[in-house]
Amino acid sequence: MNYAVASDDDQLSMFLAHSALINGLPTDAMAKISVFNRQLSKEVLSSLATPNGEENYKVYAEELAEIFSDKMADSNNIVHDKFITISSEKKNVEESRTFFTRVGNDLTADYAKLSSKTTELGYKERLRIFYDFFRNGDSGEFEFDMKKAIAKGKHFKDKICPDSIEFKSDHIRMGEKFARVIFLKEYPSFLKDSMLSELTDFSRSMMLSVDIQPIATDDAVKQVQKKLLAIETDITKWQQKQNMNNNFSANIPYEMEQMRKEIKEFLDDLTTRDQRMMFVTVTLVHVADSLDELNNDTETLLSIGRKHLCNFAILRYQQEDGFNTVLPYGLMKIKAVRTLTTESTAVLMPYKTQEIIDPGGLYYGINAISHNLLMCNRKLLLNGNGFVLGVSGSGKSFASKLEIALAAIFSKDDIIVIDPEREYAPLIKNLGGENIKLSVSSSNHINAMAINKDVDDENPVSMKSELLISIFDELLKSGSSRMGGGVGAKDKSIIDRCTIRVFADYMNGRTDKEPTLMQLRDELLNQPEAEAHDLALCLEMFTTGSLNAFAHQSNVDVNKRIISYDILELGEQMKSIGLLIMLDNIMNRVIENRKKGKYTRVYIDEAHLFFKNQYSADFLLKAWKRFRKYGGLLTGITQNISDCLLNETARGMLSNSEFLLMLNQSPSDRKDLSELLNISDTQMSYITNAGAGRGLIKVGGSIVPFVNDFPTDTELYKLMSTKPGEG
Repeated sequence: MNYAVASDDDQLSMFLAHSALINGLPTDAMAKISVFNRQLSKEVLSSLATPNGEENYKVYAEELAEIFSDKMADSNNIVHDKFITISSEKKNVEESRTFFTRVGNDLTADYAKLSSKTTELGYKERLRIFYDFFRNGDSGEFEFDMKKAIAKGKHFKDKICPDSIEFKSDHIRMGEKFARVIFLKEYPSFLKDSMLSELTDFSRSMMLSVDIQPIATDDAVKQVQKKLLAIETDITKWQQKQNMNNNFSANIPYEMEQMRKEIKEFLDDLTTRDQRMMFVTVTLVHVADSLDELNNDTETLLSIGRKHLCNFAILRYQQEDGFNTVLPYGLMKIKAVRTLTTESTAVLMPYKTQEIIDPGGLYYGINAISHNLLMCNRKLLLNGNGFVLGVSGSGKSFASKLEIALAAIFSKDDIIVIDPEREYAPLIKNLGGENIKLSVSSSNHINAMAINKDVDDENPVSMKSELLISIFDELLKSGSSRMGGGVGAKDKSIIDRCTIRVFADYMNGRTDKEPTLMQLRDELLNQPEAEAHDLALCLEMFTTGSLNAFAHQSNVDVNKRIISYDILELGEQMKSIGLLIMLDNIMNRVIENRKKGKYTRVYIDEAHLFFKNQYSADFLLKAWKRFRKYGGLLTGITQNISDCLLNETARGMLSNSEFLLMLNQSPSDRKDLSELLNISDTQMSYITNAGAGRGLIKVGGSIVPFVNDFPTDTELYKLMSTKPGEG
């Protein structure tokens, strides 16, 4: 969860939810919350997204590998894995399974209230934790099969243990590395919620654990009442002693009074505020390459504790017991418990920021809080559609071009760009793609009647008929002398009849040439109805007239892996029809790729232009809802989110988008975003007067601040920059 950048109210609600989670822990079990600072090996990072091997992209892939390496060095490659381990003693396996099923369901529900997801680990995942800790992931991928190991007489310890382990009085020798266990010895009166996150921010391989033993409320009340009675007895004896010395006005000593006050408050917490008593132990083990480095790191960690008035100490002659306590085995071997209430325990918050490092993910920058790489794989989301939002100059086009370039280099996905301003042409050309220029004077032609025969769940001719009805409706509304304009019921029947007839030979295999708008017009003229002749007349300018760019067989390679539709010179007369035909052509491509098992990425620059036309907006909304099952990833690129929110169709598209890249926003847009996504003031600061390439990225339920300072002395930067004088 993004605790560090949440608003005060959100932090309070997270804290209360975390308190409720701890309050609900079973009293017949022990809970261990562990944070593992794990160093990502370069092999793991390189597997996130590997180049697709095309020779044309070799230079760019090498540049990106160097950039990733530099970014990883800045972040120390540390990620925080968080675990909760529940351990309990039961009579038999059946009883323990029932117990863990119940506790697991409760924890899943409680963490869901924190907008977090828990996953129960199998034996391979559990062994992987210890493998990464003991061997620091230095032996490549972790592969282990319990059945095969048993058959060969091997033990799982052979796979995860270091070459040697030696316990000294104040440290541990682990193979070639050194480790030390420290524990929280003294607590202050008030704990800060940032202490654990500051400790784990230290860029070293470490494991921090908070062991929690909940005490049943009735037992806790009895213990506290006994303690209170003992203090009252001590105070009474002290007063009696003073009275015997004729000192009747003596005040109770401050220490006794303070102790009585604290225990009364503790008792009130237990009896009236639904708090529980917890026995808590905090331990930490950190790993270094040398003993000197270990000593320096220990001093740094102790100073971080002192900053929060917490006294950490080194375990002397108890390093082995401390080691078994801090690792998530579910064991408790040292006696260093402190008595806390639920809320005092909940302050030990292990949460700070969300990380987005997806397998096969593309690079979007670095996490502004943790400085780790942001690697997002939109294919893993429930819905891969998204928007890129930002004012002019905020880096919107650059971010979109970067994703296009990375998708070209690191995937085999098809990429389609709708380019109203002709700014993607150099990028598409250098990536080996096809720029298709659509205009009145262009020699590029796309057949408006092109269809895809291989549609499983719909009739392709019916889909084309639906598109033609939309085209005629637009033509009739814009230039009809009819009352009311638009397509009527008779018109729809005529259009559908003629569409079926002109496609008959092609669908039955009698010809391999798709029909064109000219054939459709001829068919309309052959009909007896006057309405059919009106429809043919509407179509005349777009077939035999001057705007006949879509009335011919396609003469461009619309099947290239990367294509761009340049619609800058698509005149006003052709724009509404041209947009519909182009979108239909893209739909056919997406459906075709589904058959091949390929993803199709579609980028729509200046998306607000499509919202102004009802037909193209409706078509886009339909695509936004349906492309997921066809393996399509749509991205709308626009300046103002207000354009989306004012248009009902665009609002529907926005609500069906799991991915948002938000750069610097105007004041009105910031307000809309804050209300739409419930963004805190701290998060809003990342899109307020932000520099180019800085903002927020929303991936599913995660909203993370990011920075993308891309090196300017690279070929990729020159390819993508839109600044005057660059590129």
